[in-house]
Amino acid sequence: MSQAATGSNPLLEMLDTRQLPDFQAIAPEHAEPAVDALIADARKAVDKAIARSADRPSWGTLIEPIDAAGDRLERGFSPVSHLHSVMDSPAWRKAFQACLPKLTAFSSEMGQNTRLYEAVQRLHDDSDAYQQLDAAQQRVVDDMLRDFKLSGVALDDDAKVRHAEIQQRLSELSTTFQQNLLDATQAWSKHVTDETLLAGLPESARALLAQNAANKDMQGWLITLDAPSFIAVLTHADDRSLRETVYHAFSTRASDTGPNGGEYDNSALMDEILALRHEAAQLLGFANYADKSLAKKMADSPAQIESFLLDLAERTQGRAADELAEIAALAAEDGIEEIAAWDIGYYGEKLKQARYDYSDEDLRPYFPAPAVIDGLFRVVQRLYGVHIVAVDNVPVWHRDVTVYEIRDDDESVRGVFYLDPYAREGKRGGAWMDGFQSRRVHADGVQLPVAFLTCNFSPPIGDAPALLTHDEVTTLFHEFGHGLHHMLTRVDYAPIAGIAGVEWDAVELPSQFMENWCWERESLDLFAAHYQTGEKLPSELFDKLAASRNHMAGWQMLRQVEFSLFDLRLHRDFDPATETGVLDTLAGVRAEVAVMQPPAFNRFPHSFAHIFAGGYAAGYYSYKWAEVLSADAFAAFEETSLFDAATGQRFLTEVLERGATRDALDNFVAFRGREPSIDALLRHSGLSEERAA
Repeated sequence: MSQAATGSNPLLEMLDTRQLPDFQAIAPEHAEPAVDALIADARKAVDKAIARSADRPSWGTLIEPIDAAGDRLERGFSPVSHLHSVMDSPAWRKAFQACLPKLTAFSSEMGQNTRLYEAVQRLHDDSDAYQQLDAAQQRVVDDMLRDFKLSGVALDDDAKVRHAEIQQRLSELSTTFQQNLLDATQAWSKHVTDETLLAGLPESARALLAQNAANKDMQGWLITLDAPSFIAVLTHADDRSLRETVYHAFSTRASDTGPNGGEYDNSALMDEILALRHEAAQLLGFANYADKSLAKKMADSPAQIESFLLDLAERTQGRAADELAEIAALAAEDGIEEIAAWDIGYYGEKLKQARYDYSDEDLRPYFPAPAVIDGLFRVVQRLYGVHIVAVDNVPVWHRDVTVYEIRDDDESVRGVFYLDPYAREGKRGGAWMDGFQSRRVHADGVQLPVAFLTCNFSPPIGDAPALLTHDEVTTLFHEFGHGLHHMLTRVDYAPIAGIAGVEWDAVELPSQFMENWCWERESLDLFAAHYQTGEKLPSELFDKLAASRNHMAGWQMLRQVEFSLFDLRLHRDFDPATETGVLDTLAGVRAEVAVMQPPAFNRFPHSFAHIFAGGYAAGYYSYKWAEVLSADAFAAFEETSLFDAATGQRFLTEVLERGATRDALDNFVAFRGREPSIDALLRHSGLSEERAA
């Protein structure tokens, strides 16, 4: 008999004892009973809070108990959601899918609870009670009222029902989109027994592919669509037909033209997602979903965003065209008359080798993962005065996972995080930070923030440590920037603590900010050392790395602009009365800004999980928008010194610790002393002749 059947449920027990999840004990059968119990408890808590607040609502009678119940529900489900992402199996998928509709329905129920909304509104309108709240508490109340309206609390009964139905269906569609993408990614592989096909691949890549094969009890080498494998082939394989084969499989994942015969096709899902988002936005009185999304963003209008992106495109297109011409010239030397999409990475790497006399593989030995992770922690310690230590005897979901604490100088714990760094079967692709719990004050003290940090780096091969590419090092720093935002907060109210409640087009500021330390000699010296000899990264190699920072920068920026414009127009211009579809919208954007058209079979949107299964719908522009902030923030260190203590403390106190207690722009101005300027981004991208002093 299962634990769930006998009443023992580790998901509920961890909440009662305020312990970290016991990932060794949590099983799929615990998920649905825990969610059922937590939803029932939350309903009771909300009803009780409303009753107690009938005369005169207060923070203690209304907001705090509602927040506590919601926090408990989120913490109970978080391990389920996480395990579904990192240890996917039929059982975990079934458990997740059983819980999600219930959680979505409960969210709609609370968002449209008229009695609850009216109680919060009474608190807001009671000038004496509202003024007794501190500024952060007032922010929570204001955000709650905004979110009620965005949930359809003011709609008539029929419209409320329809809005809730849409949210339920959107939740299902987004989950299916992500699952189709994972299944399509893992369904394809290419078994290679003739090593000559792998000509050009460095030894590290061949060893990875050999390990892939050995893991499947196969001889030879196995190419998969996981990032380390796919990128290695597209970057290094001399065999052009092999590059084309792998590119075709990758760029058609989860589509009608994919290698699985459309088995995991996301086409219909995308159309339905867009239609439902548009309908929901119009129910709430917005012209389109892009307009609705701006209620929680810094930007003022879709027109402002489009202008920003088109300005970047105009500044970048000439540079990108020149880069493409240089790549095409190299390809022509090999007899390729017309360069194709599967040639870009390969000849881009050739161009870098020709121009800067080094390759990514030259750097790998200097980036062993354990040293890089330790070096990241040392950078953070010098910037913010905190230190990070590994914690033993904490249950984890996989042997690759390590648990750490962030501590102040007095050894008090600021936050806890789990790091899961390597790619493996059953793990969703990409890299992300997700919170298990947020900082909040409760009757027994302070609930510490806890984060999950997940990457998909090249795993260790044999007895050697994992050797990272510089791009992987940058990704690690990026995701840890999100983690710091979540864990270093000093805000005591979970809805606006850390990353929670921050305008979505500002959430990438701390993450992109951290990437800068991957390019500086002083910070690299803290961890970049040869894994066998201990030799520091040679000056000659560092100089080549620094010189190549803007290699293909125009191409990369234009690519991000293309994705951002596509996402914006997809959600702004959707019209159910026209025949304009997803691929038509993308084709129009590419015709306007791209310097090279991909092949007709390319189905990039079908794997664009950021906007169809993540939080970036009508918000992918956030990466470039926030990069203006992050580049300008780093320029403050360029004006002083890389590890200037006063500047680091100011960024900590005015940005990382502040959460959403004030607008993100106000946080930035408090740190920088002025509003952001695009100059640093252009300079860092090589699009300006200006150089830092």
